[in-house]
Amino acid sequence: MNLYLALVAFILPLIRAQVPHWGPCPEPAVQPAFTLKQFMGRWFEIAKLPAQFEKGRCIETNFTLKPDNSIRVVSSEILKGELRKIEGIGVIEDLKNPAKLGISYSYVLPYSPYWILATDYVNSALVYSCTDVLRLFHVDFAWILSRTRTLPEATIEKAREIFANNNIDVTRMIASKQQGCEKTL
Repeated sequence: MNLYLALVAFILPLIRAQVPHWGPCPEPAVQPAFTLKQFMGRWFEIAKLPAQFEKGRCIETNFTLKPDNSIRVVSSEILKGELRKIEGIGVIEDLKNPAKLGISYSYVLPYSPYWILATDYVNSALVYSCTDVLRLFHVDFAWILSRTRTLPEATIEKAREIFANNNIDVTRMIASKQQGCEKTL
């Protein structure tokens, strides 16, 4: 038991900006009959659980289907007045459940879960990612995405309800800054 406590004491500072929870990851329902081609394109981040790797504003991701059915993923943000981009690769991890994607931004790191919980393809999407740490606790991420830089408040509240109904704690969810983006780019 002391080994577990020492491990947790070591790992928790590493994920301080993340949202750790005791126990394994929840298993939320994902978008039924998900169509990958319809999901492709530009998505803007409207709200998120805090993530250490997202510190800027005007965060967006563009998904492009490649000929081999993998996905080119280009995410960008403006941080300290500078446009920063990172490119990754996405895959459908289970062909029977195509809304469960995996994304990696490095050839040396494994794919991280990127599950589409709900989308209408033209307005909004809810995305969830979770990683277990020794089944003692998990670190999760959640995003509300939009095809435009804003969403009606009622849509955001409905999205938060969907996360909550899937045992995903979004009490620490914060709005993403999408103002003044066109002027800076």
